[in-house]
Amino acid sequence: MKPKFKTTQDWEKAQILMQPSLIRVIDNIRKQLDTSRWKGTYEDIQEPFPGHRLRLTNEGRSLTFDIWDLCFQACFLNYPPPSHSQPEGEVEVEIDLRLFDEQGEVDWNILDNKVKQLVDAIFADLS
Repeated sequence: MKPKFKTTQDWEKAQILMQPSLIRVIDNIRKQLDTSRWKGTYEDIQEPFPGHRLRLTNEGRSLTFDIWDLCFQACFLNYPPPSHSQPEGEVEVEIDLRLFDEQGEVDWNILDNKVKQLVDAIFADLS
């Protein structure tokens, strides 16, 4: 689902968060794959917008995760977890302001922890 921003300021804050969250998502996936029975491969996608999917495979099972969806879950308070029953479209999102410190800078520790929890949850559900 594509995020829809309430204000230009929300869009600007999302722009600040997206690259660091993407880097942290990929790094946390790599760390999990280092100790997991699951094998991960990345696929380039173009729809609904350019990005990547993670395909996890193990013993004939295969699961796919949209990397941007994981980043959106990290950056927004109300971004829904992925579901095959969700229609494609837009969802109005709210920036997780906890990801910014009092000076308006990214709070790296909170972002790191939130992304780690998201990725850890995916791999915990695989067991």
